[in-house]
Amino acid sequence: MKLKEGFVLRQVCGENVITGEGLGAINFGKLLALNETAAWLWKEAEAQGDFTVNSLADKLCEEYEVTAEQARQDVDAIVKKWQEVEVVE
Repeated sequence: MKLKEGFVLRQVCGENVITGEGLGAINFGKLLALNETAAWLWKEAEAQGDFTVNSLADKLCEEYEVTAEQARQDVDAIVKKWQEVEVVE
């Protein structure tokens, strides 16, 4: 999967938020707040282009002290939220 075009991570009043730009803003019309780890995962997903839960979980394990199983569970939960609000395809 990959992040949909037109969605960007921004700092708004000290918070990490996903916003829509261009056509993405028309259809999205909201902000999605991300904690520090979720924002880091968003940036990693951007860097990977085509990513999987496992590829993000592997990177999470490299960056943070977390078990592979916990990383997969956490990434899976975040990606499901992104899918619910339709910012990934």
